[in-house]
Amino acid sequence: MTAVEPHVPVDAVEVGTTATKAVGGRSRVPWRFLGGRAAFYLFTLWAALTINFFLPRMMKGDAVTQYLARNRNVSPEAADALRALLGLDTDKSLLQQYLDYWALLLRGDLGVSLLHGLRPVTEVISQALPWTIGLVGFATIVSFAIGTIGGAVIGWRRGSRLDVLIPITTFLSTIPYFWLGLLAIAVFSVNLHWFPIGKAYGVGMKPGWDAEFIGQVIHHGTLPAATIVIASLGGWMLGMRNMMLTVLDEDYITVAQAKGMTNRRVLWRYAARNAVLPQIQSFALSIGFIVGGTIVMEMVFSYPGVGKLLLDATNAKDYALMQGVFLVITLSVLVANILADLAYAFLDPRTRQTEA
Repeated sequence: MTAVEPHVPVDAVEVGTTATKAVGGRSRVPWRFLGGRAAFYLFTLWAALTINFFLPRMMKGDAVTQYLARNRNVSPEAADALRALLGLDTDKSLLQQYLDYWALLLRGDLGVSLLHGLRPVTEVISQALPWTIGLVGFATIVSFAIGTIGGAVIGWRRGSRLDVLIPITTFLSTIPYFWLGLLAIAVFSVNLHWFPIGKAYGVGMKPGWDAEFIGQVIHHGTLPAATIVIASLGGWMLGMRNMMLTVLDEDYITVAQAKGMTNRRVLWRYAARNAVLPQIQSFALSIGFIVGGTIVMEMVFSYPGVGKLLLDATNAKDYALMQGVFLVITLSVLVANILADLAYAFLDPRTRQTEA
């Protein structure tokens, strides 16, 4: 494995027996590889959206039945009108409903949510999405950065006192989100009164871009964000440390040190840059699952994010809202994987092979 410094042209780098060919000083675009990846992601998107359509309909009951159970004064005519509005007409075949689903989807119409008073699904999701991305996205990036940098330093200084951080952070990562969240609420909210128990901002506060509201959001989000960071830090740190131990045994590290390079340069430009590659894929998946991977955390802290929205939609059999949330989650995961492929191509020259 050959380490690559940022200023070295990719065309001039050869890794193992695989050489990157240059034409006129620039690498040719690997169209076959890009086409294969594009076809794979398109098929994955179609399969996910198809499952997204059929899975809710395999569940017992529907949104109108749940609504009628809560509102017994609705007439049969009104119930039939609601089913027609939500695309649950009993006189339409499943195939016709599937085709209608795709027709609406291609127009950007995700339907209306019965749970939220027949509001458009896009409007409901757009109001919950910023809360999840802002909180969980920030916490995920912070935990990845601290864990990766910390793991690189611990791996470089193997055998030092810093190794004690690995079992501590690993133990914390084994604690479930909800238990750690409840423990944080009991200590820092109930006993010490440092942070509020839940919600995204104070009662009676009107959302806006003023300093008071932003301060409230930061204050309310600190505890759940810290919970996510603490619970996920161990995985990043342990993974980076283990990769560093593997990379440090490579010949190019020994050669770089023999040339008299500083330890800082060898650590960050050679060892850490190559060790971080497996972390990129995991980070991309974590970013992709930010949208829907925090249902329990949002329940514990009563946070108005997409995770809680999905749970409420599932309990209410709100097909349109469920499908809309699943669509957002699917797209986020696919985009994250695409970005991971691009990051790999940038960081690892072996992935930038061209056609012969």
